[in-house]
Amino acid sequence: MKIMDNYFEKTYAGWLGKIIGIRLGAAIEGWTYDKIKEVYGELYDYPVDFKDFAANDDSNGPIFFIRALEDSKNGFDITPQDVGEALLNYAPFEHGFFWWGGYGISTEHTAYLNLRNGIEAPRSGSIEQNGTTVAEQIGGQIFIDTWGLVSPGNLEQAAKYAKCAASVTHDGNGVYGGIFIACAISIAYVENNINTIIEKALSYIPADCEYAKVTRAVMNFHKDNPNNWRDCYKFIFDNYGYDKYPGTCHIIPNAAVMILSLLYGNGNFSDTINICNMCGWDTDCNVANVGTIMGVRGGLECIDYKKWRAPINDFLACSGIIGSLNIMDIPYGVSYLAKLAYAVAGQEIPQPMKDIIDNRIDSCHFEYEGSTHAIRVRVEKNTYTPEILLKNTDETANSGKRSLKCFVKRVELGEKIYVHKKTYYTPKDFHDSRYDPCFSPLVYPGQTIHGSTYMPKNSNEEYFVQLYAHESRTDTVLTGEKVNLVADEWVNLEYIIPSMDGALIDEVGFVYTITSNHGFFDSEFTTFIDDLYVDGNPNYTLDTSKETEDVWNFQHREISQFTKLKGLFYLEDGDIHLSCSDFAEIYTGNHNWENYSVEYSFTPIIGKNHYMNFRVQGAIRSYAVGFYGIDTFALLKNDNGYKSLKTIDYNWDLNKEYIVKVEVTHNQIKAYINNNLVIEYTDNDRPYTYGSIGMSVRDGSHCKLSKIKVK
Repeated sequence: MKIMDNYFEKTYAGWLGKIIGIRLGAAIEGWTYDKIKEVYGELYDYPVDFKDFAANDDSNGPIFFIRALEDSKNGFDITPQDVGEALLNYAPFEHGFFWWGGYGISTEHTAYLNLRNGIEAPRSGSIEQNGTTVAEQIGGQIFIDTWGLVSPGNLEQAAKYAKCAASVTHDGNGVYGGIFIACAISIAYVENNINTIIEKALSYIPADCEYAKVTRAVMNFHKDNPNNWRDCYKFIFDNYGYDKYPGTCHIIPNAAVMILSLLYGNGNFSDTINICNMCGWDTDCNVANVGTIMGVRGGLECIDYKKWRAPINDFLACSGIIGSLNIMDIPYGVSYLAKLAYAVAGQEIPQPMKDIIDNRIDSCHFEYEGSTHAIRVRVEKNTYTPEILLKNTDETANSGKRSLKCFVKRVELGEKIYVHKKTYYTPKDFHDSRYDPCFSPLVYPGQTIHGSTYMPKNSNEEYFVQLYAHESRTDTVLTGEKVNLVADEWVNLEYIIPSMDGALIDEVGFVYTITSNHGFFDSEFTTFIDDLYVDGNPNYTLDTSKETEDVWNFQHREISQFTKLKGLFYLEDGDIHLSCSDFAEIYTGNHNWENYSVEYSFTPIIGKNHYMNFRVQGAIRSYAVGFYGIDTFALLKNDNGYKSLKTIDYNWDLNKEYIVKVEVTHNQIKAYINNNLVIEYTDNDRPYTYGSIGMSVRDGSHCKLSKIKVK
């Protein structure tokens, strides 16, 4: 089946619809219809003006579990265990990501621990293993959207993938709900009629299952009573309400209000998601699923930009285990899904998106209509509050067809205007600590910033531009060459961030300095930007004495630049300490690093197992070198469990600092201790060719780290 020409636009609209729905429903998650009506009366917009919206389980699951298609040992013919390993790989251990409500209470927590303890999928989520109540909670459908988004118009594929994915954690109606939602998203690419979308999705689940029966009941009620959705809600409440089903968040009541909103929304995106939200119960989950279906169905034109999209600004925070993947813009997610969709279909990605996806998938390219890639603008030393407008446009472009227009009203001579992307986040950036986000920087010293900019004709000002990086530790703006812009000409810029010790880059972009405003005291600034991205190799030292504790709340505390899988992890006397009862791991760096050397200055304090990790792709995919029991140094590979690739005899001591260095080039690995080469190895068995770095201990060990040098 050939992927349709408007696939990118519809997928962008669908993924936007998902994120809009999450944000719309998150503030009232778990509320009843009566409470919403009492507090808000009617809800037509976001109930909370979030500073920046922190992570959410409803987006974490879909964007990380779909990576099974890339990581699977079985190619695109994935098994439930492949998706189960994606869950193990990308979710931290019992914190962040989703609700860790306890074994036998939280369905996902239960399945996760099953998988961790060797119970493979689909048994991990089965009724046989976990009982009906746990297996039929809502998660089978809330994490499923992306399987529909990579199967445009291909319902057989959507149903197959959804069954595979949902069965990792759920069973029975929990799986049927996942199949239904994925198929509804898939058919929405090619079908506009809501009833037809529902009917075709229903055809992929058993007609006698409760999910199908409840859907039919709501459809029949709507047929007889098409005008007032509140009457239908009362029907659902009386017959299929929370009191009729066991567990904390059963799938059936929530499925019923989703069908209600799809029918009574009459094809209008805003009406549909608002009705769904006002019904209450698991609002962020329900509105997000409905938002995806309606976004795909109607495309971008159905989504009010100012009302729904502008507050989000294309930004998505996540709380997976790899910190650089937790800073994500929505266009990146769309491009990643498209990469998978075209690969599964065996088709070539059309230009210009092929070049972007193949070479700079996380760039700010602005080819998706309305996209901003989470670009922000600030004006330095402005006397007045500036008026700022960012607008995606097809007026001009450096490459492709679109760029980002930046307009600032009320600028003065000598002022600096920063048009930038944040590359690291801290607690002060967010409204709350929802689902415990944590981050590693996207950009590092030694890398190269690329960007293109354009001065329009008849500009009110003259100005020069520089690429820049902001170093947060010293609050220093590092700038490249000054370039005076010429009207009606695109200029391509490059800037290599200098190598630094103890630095943390938290934003990159363009800084414009006004050199003439033609005598106007209060004038306007307009520029265009395109193709902002960073590449090249890092060259820096992470000095643990410069790291800080990021305090999100009493329970959620992180060490800057690091993410934690598990264990006791803290700062003391300028060193980072890592300790465990069974195992502990921490990670930093960027997920897409390929060939590099990394040098660790560390001291084993107690215990027998101390490892330096590299090419880290997640919690169950990495390499490590280190002390592997008494008088042994080893190279290990983590493939859902560590195994030794090579060992040597080495007499090491506790409370002595060691310099362990690793060089990785393609599939070749070299390890050094105190500058002496001790291990060489070539991995020819599905080698990990990219990934971040980290540190781990096992079996009650404790060590401390003072420096990491990356080059």
